[in-house]
Amino acid sequence: MSKYILQMNHISKTFPGVKALDNVKLEIEPGEVHALIGENGAGKSTLIKILAGIYDADPGAEFYFEGREADIKKPIDATLKGISIIYQDLSLFPNLSVAENIFIGRDSNSNSLKKVNWKHIEEIAESALKELDVQIDLNLPVEKLSIAQQQLIEIARALAFEAKLIVMDEPTSSLSAGEVEKLYKVINNLKQKGISIIFVSHKLKELFTVSDRFTVLRDGKYVGTYESKELNEDKLINLMVGRQVLYEKNKGGIQIGQTVFEVKCLSKEGNFKDISFELKQGEVIGITGLMGSGRTELAQAIFGINTPVTGEIKINGESVTIKSSEDAVKKGIAYIPESRKTQGLILEQSIINNISLPVLKTLRNAFGLISRKKEVDLANHYIKTLDVRPALPNLKTGKMSGGNQQKVVIGKWLSTKPKLLIIDEPTNGIDIGAKTEIHKLLRKLASEGMGVIVISSELPEVLAVSDRIIVMRHGRIAGELAIEEATQENIMNYALLGSKVSKENKNQGKGKVIVESGVSM
Repeated sequence: MSKYILQMNHISKTFPGVKALDNVKLEIEPGEVHALIGENGAGKSTLIKILAGIYDADPGAEFYFEGREADIKKPIDATLKGISIIYQDLSLFPNLSVAENIFIGRDSNSNSLKKVNWKHIEEIAESALKELDVQIDLNLPVEKLSIAQQQLIEIARALAFEAKLIVMDEPTSSLSAGEVEKLYKVINNLKQKGISIIFVSHKLKELFTVSDRFTVLRDGKYVGTYESKELNEDKLINLMVGRQVLYEKNKGGIQIGQTVFEVKCLSKEGNFKDISFELKQGEVIGITGLMGSGRTELAQAIFGINTPVTGEIKINGESVTIKSSEDAVKKGIAYIPESRKTQGLILEQSIINNISLPVLKTLRNAFGLISRKKEVDLANHYIKTLDVRPALPNLKTGKMSGGNQQKVVIGKWLSTKPKLLIIDEPTNGIDIGAKTEIHKLLRKLASEGMGVIVISSELPEVLAVSDRIIVMRHGRIAGELAIEEATQENIMNYALLGSKVSKENKNQGKGKVIVESGVSM
């Protein structure tokens, strides 16, 4: 009898022009939390989709579950065997109730009149939530729940299907620090019940907090499987990318030019109040704060999505009126939203179609029709400039890694030739190597004269990319720090308390910081 609940051997997957997986293996023990880790494009998502029955592996693959050969050709096969996948983009029905979402896909145990047995549905849902020690109104529509609560509904649904193995793909990407701690407790409870968990995340700190073992993939190949105690962050990064990757705190000292962008007394009731700051040519401003501090709402207001009630916006000293995103683009403002998959890209469309979307009017030929040649040339320009991989202009963006998807979103907005680029959570769900690439790109854009505003909850990221840091709290600016005096302690004190850290701690936290090892808002 095998000691593993899951064994996947000789797993390869070939797409046209791309070898996504090459002879990979994965072995999961009962009741363990197993981290599946690698850079974007390493093959993690493809491996999970093969496990879920979404993709077929290439010939030669071996698949065993609970010691027996398993044949998983479609998602229902995985579900019936006790394998449940919780994707980063939650697959709930927002208009259905908590009970309906937990139960959906099961036999409702209808009576002889074929009426739905709601009592049975509620009993199953209540039992699943009880296992998680969670109390949520079963009749509440899921759209009324927080992201953290929706995550728990996904887990409860897995338990309702008597899952023996649960895959969690970036489960903490939209959670606050307190919500993450609660999720850790849930994971530990599942582990105690003998349920195995495959945990996929780019946050190294949380991986070491929850995981018993690590399987590392690189460029679609199997690197190795390691006990957690064998590794530290340095070694893990080396295994993932083949080199050491550090965030190094920005040292400042850049050449600052004239003021290119300014907001004065910007306010919108319930979102933010009395926001004033200016951005100079050549610098990057970081805006951070706890969830709910108003940072994203501020960015959306500047871009015309969430129009402020009072205040003034100036570009190159000239006061401008922005009532829509179209107005913002015309004034030279580009905004890259927090979620590239739901707000930044059309996943079923190609790289070409995504990059050309904001500037289609400029790509017309002599007959007033969109020139395909101009579209292709534009896409190829940004594919080359941003090192998008694979360099296949006709590839659907939904088939790309997170880091390369983000490069396409950046290319899409750079095509508008903006004077100001606002980017919200620029590296959310992106691997370590791609993070540093995007940071270098943002610094380069600023050095070439573009105004850049970076909104991020990752403090090492804010410290690495910014020349000046604005900390928001309860919709107001709690403090502003030059990069020379900025530390994680100072930022957190402003975010939590509205004041700077005490003098004796002022010089702590400077120097190099490993990616993801610092504080996350």
